[in-house]
Amino acid sequence: MAPEPQILGRAVKQAQYRQHRALDSRLAGIGTTLAQWDALRAVGRSPGATARSLAAATFQSEQAFGSLAGRLAAQGLIDRRPGHGRRIEHHLTPAGEETLKAGHRVADEVLSECFAPLSEAERTTLLGLLHRLVEGERTDG
Repeated sequence: MAPEPQILGRAVKQAQYRQHRALDSRLAGIGTTLAQWDALRAVGRSPGATARSLAAATFQSEQAFGSLAGRLAAQGLIDRRPGHGRRIEHHLTPAGEETLKAGHRVADEVLSECFAPLSEAERTTLLGLLHRLVEGERTDG
């Protein structure tokens, strides 16, 4: 019998919650939070991006991202610079780049621990299945 969709959804949420708690706890050791590190990661991937695109990349509203970006700027981790028209561009500072690198090391450790119970083949299968869910494809076997 196939698992009920609500049970599947809850299992995905539980795995995500476990990862987020572990990441937030360990990132605190380098002086940041998961939300801050994720924002730094988004800015690092798209230097000069607007708050709108960075909000979408971090699954936040524009208002929430704007508040977060203000805190990151006050901490000296990002610069907010005028762009074309009313556009505000976001860039990492050297301190932001260091925090981002340290966060990558923490995330690699935490996520390796989270996925340790799965074999390499199972992790590959899981990633493929999650990509299919995100892309909305359905194949009946």
